[in-house]
Amino acid sequence: MYSSNRQHRSRWAAALAILVVFLGFGPRTVGAQESAPAAFDGERALELVVTQCELGSREPGSPGNRRLRELIGEMARDRGFAVWNHCFAAVSPLTGAEVELCNVVVSIGPAGGKRWWLGAHYDTRPVSDRDPDAARRSEPLVGANDGASGVAVLLHLMEVLAVEPPAAGVDLIFFDGEDSGTSGDPLGFCLGSRQLAAVCRDFGNPLAQGEPRGLIVVDMVGEAGLAIPREAYSQTYAPALTSRVFARAAELGLDVLVDEPGPAVYDDHVPFLQQGIPAVDLIDFDFPHWHTTGDTPAVCSARSLGQVGRLLLDLIHRP
Repeated sequence: MYSSNRQHRSRWAAALAILVVFLGFGPRTVGAQESAPAAFDGERALELVVTQCELGSREPGSPGNRRLRELIGEMARDRGFAVWNHCFAAVSPLTGAEVELCNVVVSIGPAGGKRWWLGAHYDTRPVSDRDPDAARRSEPLVGANDGASGVAVLLHLMEVLAVEPPAAGVDLIFFDGEDSGTSGDPLGFCLGSRQLAAVCRDFGNPLAQGEPRGLIVVDMVGEAGLAIPREAYSQTYAPALTSRVFARAAELGLDVLVDEPGPAVYDDHVPFLQQGIPAVDLIDFDFPHWHTTGDTPAVCSARSLGQVGRLLLDLIHRP
């Protein structure tokens, strides 16, 4: 993503054990006599951040990116959810090379009707171009917060919703090609979401099956001390949805959402706003390890992930 208030957002090794971990994702169970409602577990989400990072860098076209895309699909299909891959060729703004990008849409619950769209980008930036150590700026990101945190929230929501299905439909959208842009060129970012937004109403597209309540993008939501303000594009072009989300957070007592103005960030919600679809970006752009090699699981927090996940789960069950 790219912020208009700051510089642009500068950013196979998967062992069999990783595959086993993902394929072993199972709903958490309670005692045989218990009937507690499914809850969002921040510790579980943090485990999913770590698992993604163990795949290595996940820039478009990389083995880690492809493996994560496969694992998202496997996890969804194991729970009986529909999976749709939206793949297309693009040119990387950083390298000039052609690369295949693939967005993934996982549809949960009843088809049609009013439904939430929840999104996160699963790619990572190919370079750590803001690293304080100049010798490391060509290294790819691990992307624990910038990439894995939002994906972890959606993956764990998938687990929770398999235990307690939603009354209305939900589409989880995993965007590719979000973070490969260059300085001064915001249109080099969000390649996957721009392509998907352009065809989201086309016949055969799963996003065309119902009426969106709105899109909520979760990006960089895992750091300790998380403080998410009202992102400026969201507030300007989707004020009702933004207020609804922040009001629900206040009702739930979630202090990681701070009800104050924030910077404008060119992120995966913007192409949908341009299509007239209400969209909100939940992002804390004040992240000291942004686009550096310091963006590792060590700087992430189960508490932060848990609050964001709890908010989305509540919106799903109480739309």
